[in-house]
Amino acid sequence: MDEFSYLSVLLSIILGLAVTQILIGLRGRMLTRARVRDFWPVQVWAALFLVIAAQTWWAMFGLRERRQWDFAGFAILLAQVIALYLLTGLVYPDFNPEKGTDLHAHYFRQRYHFFTLLIFAVVLSICRDLILNHSLPSLINLSFHLAFIGLAVSGLAIARERYHKLLALVVAAVFASYVVLLFTRLE
Repeated sequence: MDEFSYLSVLLSIILGLAVTQILIGLRGRMLTRARVRDFWPVQVWAALFLVIAAQTWWAMFGLRERRQWDFAGFAILLAQVIALYLLTGLVYPDFNPEKGTDLHAHYFRQRYHFFTLLIFAVVLSICRDLILNHSLPSLINLSFHLAFIGLAVSGLAIARERYHKLLALVVAAVFASYVVLLFTRLE
């Protein structure tokens, strides 16, 4: 087993747990749908984080040829997938079939943690390039990272419902553009 195959086992498990968080949330929403006050941006974020988990796993394939690993390089990857796991855990609440669930209230209760953690996750992604490649990401990649940070900061600063509905759609569109421009081929 080569170095990356060994290291990627733990990373893959955590990414799998992140996907599981979203799928458990979707299942909980379906099972308690009669007692759920819906807020559709939550569904957009859930779908987006499924794609982000897949894209993260996809992009890590590019590290398979790397033979020189140190703990800092592994730690930054580990921190990145842990942040993603924690983010996915904030998308949905724990569903309670007896009491019902208010996705709108949950979203706005978790807004500060969610967007702060999102900023942290994007900063970790930039740091990943700094630690593994000793340079910043390419200009287009860095531009997308800065756009994601800006959008997350706006999510922290603005508490209006209409804005958060628009924000979910804009982040999804920007992320789709990011994947199309930078990650359509496995390298």
